[in-house]
Amino acid sequence: MGKFFNKPGPELADRVPPGQHLASGFPVLTYGETPQVSLEDWTFKVWGLAEPHTFTYQDFMAMPQSDFTADFHCVTTWSKLDVQWTGVKVTDFLAQIKVASEAAHIMQHCYGGYTTNISWEDFVREENFFAHKLFGDPLPAEHGGPMRLVVPHLYAWKSAKWINGLEFLEKEALGFWERNGYHRRGEPWAQERYSGL
Repeated sequence: MGKFFNKPGPELADRVPPGQHLASGFPVLTYGETPQVSLEDWTFKVWGLAEPHTFTYQDFMAMPQSDFTADFHCVTTWSKLDVQWTGVKVTDFLAQIKVASEAAHIMQHCYGGYTTNISWEDFVREENFFAHKLFGDPLPAEHGGPMRLVVPHLYAWKSAKWINGLEFLEKEALGFWERNGYHRRGEPWAQERYSGL
C-alpha cells in the first residue's frame, strides 16, 4: 500500500470496517468525466412520489446549516477518518418537501448521468447530509461539488457526487453501479461490496 494507505491498528477496530486501509490523503475516484457546474446554474429537483419542486443553490443556503465530522469508507478498500463537512441535514431538507407515505426507495440523480439507489430507512437517518463544504472550503468538483449527499454508514458510492435530484419511488430500482454488479445496499461492516455477497 506504500505511503498513501496504511493498515489500521487494533485501536481503530471499531471505526475501520473489515478489509479497509486508511488513506493519508483523500483519494478521488470517478467513473467518467467530472461535471463542472456553477453555483448559479446548479439546481436540485424532487419528483416521483413527492410534490415536484426545484431548488437553487441559494435555497439550500437558506436552510439550516450544520457541521459534520464523519468517517468515509470507499468500496475500493480505503477509508478516511474524521472528514469535516458543512451542509444540510437530510432531515432538515425533508422538512421542506412533501413526500407520499408510499415512498419506500429513492433514486439519487446526478449531473453527468450517474444514479444510485437508497432505501427510505437508510436515507432518513439523522447523520446523513447534503454537503457543500469540505474541511471549511467550498466542495471541489472532484469531490462532488457544488453539492453531494453523504451517507456515512454506507460505502461511498451511495454518497452521490454532483447530486441534482431525488426521485421518490414505491419499489426499489437499481442505480448505475448496482446494475453493474455492486451490492444493492453497500454496508461496510458487512462488506456488502458486490451483489450476492
